[in-house]
Amino acid sequence: MDTPHDDLAITQLSDPCARAAELRRLIAHHDLRYHQLDDPEISDAEYDRLLRELQALEAAYPACITPDSPTQRVGAAPLVAFTTMTHRMPMLSLANAFSDDELREFDRRVRAALGDDTEWIYAAEPKLDGLALSLRYEHGVLVEAATRGDGHRGEDVTAQVRTIRGLPLRLRGDDWPPVVEVRGEVLLSRARFAALNAAARARGEKEFANPRNAAAGSVRQLDPRITAARGLSFFGHGLGTVTDAPWNASHLASLRQLAAWGLPVVPEARAVLGAAGCLAYYRALLARRAALPYEIDGAVFKIDDRAAWARLGTLSRAPHWAIAFKFPAEEVLTVVEAIDFQVGRTGAITPVARLRPVRVGGVNVANATLHNFAELERKDVRVGDTVAVRRAGDVIPEIVRRLPERRPDGAAAVVLPDHCPACGAAIARAPGEVVARCSGGLYCPAQRKEALKHFASRHALDIRGLGERLIEQLVDRDLVRDPADLYALTVADYAALERMGARSAANLVAALARSRSTTLARFIYALGIREVGAATAQALAAHWRDLEALMAASVPELLAVPGVGPTVAEQVRGFFDQPHNREVIAKLRDPAGAHLHWPAPEPPDAAPALAGKTFVLTGTLSAPRATIAARLLARGAKVTSAVSAQTDYLVAGERPGSKYERARALGVTVLSEDELATLLEVAGDGAPARPD
Repeated sequence: MDTPHDDLAITQLSDPCARAAELRRLIAHHDLRYHQLDDPEISDAEYDRLLRELQALEAAYPACITPDSPTQRVGAAPLVAFTTMTHRMPMLSLANAFSDDELREFDRRVRAALGDDTEWIYAAEPKLDGLALSLRYEHGVLVEAATRGDGHRGEDVTAQVRTIRGLPLRLRGDDWPPVVEVRGEVLLSRARFAALNAAARARGEKEFANPRNAAAGSVRQLDPRITAARGLSFFGHGLGTVTDAPWNASHLASLRQLAAWGLPVVPEARAVLGAAGCLAYYRALLARRAALPYEIDGAVFKIDDRAAWARLGTLSRAPHWAIAFKFPAEEVLTVVEAIDFQVGRTGAITPVARLRPVRVGGVNVANATLHNFAELERKDVRVGDTVAVRRAGDVIPEIVRRLPERRPDGAAAVVLPDHCPACGAAIARAPGEVVARCSGGLYCPAQRKEALKHFASRHALDIRGLGERLIEQLVDRDLVRDPADLYALTVADYAALERMGARSAANLVAALARSRSTTLARFIYALGIREVGAATAQALAAHWRDLEALMAASVPELLAVPGVGPTVAEQVRGFFDQPHNREVIAKLRDPAGAHLHWPAPEPPDAAPALAGKTFVLTGTLSAPRATIAARLLARGAKVTSAVSAQTDYLVAGERPGSKYERARALGVTVLSEDELATLLEVAGDGAPARPD
């Protein structure tokens, strides 16, 4: 029979903090049995009695409260806003495979890069369809939780994540290292998702579209109490920063260690051998997809030997040692009701099919891209056609095929318009190109809108609060003609727009003020130069370190930048040759106007440590060549692609090839990556040449 513990009984305890510690241990044990092992040892009433006793004890003895106590899962007041948290180790995305041949090609590349044609062991896991999180435990206690964000910075959701019942606030045992960062997914089970939508229907409220959106929205609630009520689950599938981890040589061994500490880990994980083992696992998982208690959208395969990860290296956003093999997208039939043309940031004219609304993969779909006019001609999609629609990669709606037998009589082929639907300027389609473009440039309001969206985006100036609807109003009312005009508007100007109160307007002006202090790389990317992505912008900034020098660079000089080819060089040179673009840049940098600024380059008399030294990179390196080249360029070095008598150093990774032989013949100094790391350290580069 349960006996309630009154305040008198609590105060008579000889060591209340010891009893509190024992209660926390018992509750953590029963959380594990209930939420992870699905094998509870006690009734819900007995569990509630333990929790009530702990709550009463901590109320009587506040000094006994610890951050990992289950009573602290929901205790803070709602947040005003999320803060940003920087990931100490980037949260990478995964490259995708959509066919058996692409998976086999991935395996072939891995074996070729590792120089071993034998079959490697892969860790095979389901690809959970949730929200990516990073959890940081220090001395066994959960101290931070953040969303992936842009891979480098995410939202601080520690208070929300602490409410997830199956997630330990303190790791079990005492053999954990000082720091463990766990990467994983937060999600809703199918059953919990159905229950939430049933409750929403009963209240007459809008239902969630799918479990992933529901999970993501639950984590991003400013009030942690709402998150707690949603019944989220978390599964770890990898590691970030870890100190002192001898068990970390094998990926699967690291998952087993996390499970031993009480962390839920990705289910169904197992070892498979080679491409054949991966394909067999994938097919078995696909057959069981509908029966699983949670949503998945594919299988993930990682080399199990983590020592091979450093040898294989990573791209800027994805590792070479892992791949996601996506499941075939769900296809649904619907009817094309209209075909419109949209104008993109670079003037590209994109045909968009307006569809009879249909539900695809848990999402209502009413539009589907046809990519370009050549694709529209190839598929011969017409108004009235019945088409099969799927979400490409389970994300972007696209038309897979049409059903010719269902085409109505008189359906006419779509004709590319002669003039831009947004500004009336002529539309041109260059010979040999599949993309047609509006010739209106920034005169075209549609291009202006897209350019402003890009300028304010996360990887560019990251102007919070400057959303799509607001930009449309600014352009439609002719308040903003170029990005510099954004900074000339006042709080009153913004507050006068629809759905913009005084507080939102003030927040936006404050965000614009923060964006004035940026980096050269972000500014270059924000300009929206065709073919210049975030990585190329970073390479240009590292090489030139000065905007004026970049603007004056010739095409041959631009080609000396790692990763810049003829097309990119021509686009950059062409962009800076346009007087209008130079006028906008001048307005953005004018101290009396927008005044965007970034750290000044080193003065001419402070010569970088590696100034005048020429490097060539070859072989398989542990980090992307662009990353290593950027570090060298930052110290004044020059990086070229060919070995010559003027080359000072050849940095050689695994299987260096002919460049290595030529360097030896010419007497060029050959450096290993470890030797390069030492050289960079001496030269004042604080970052290691090799990843941790």
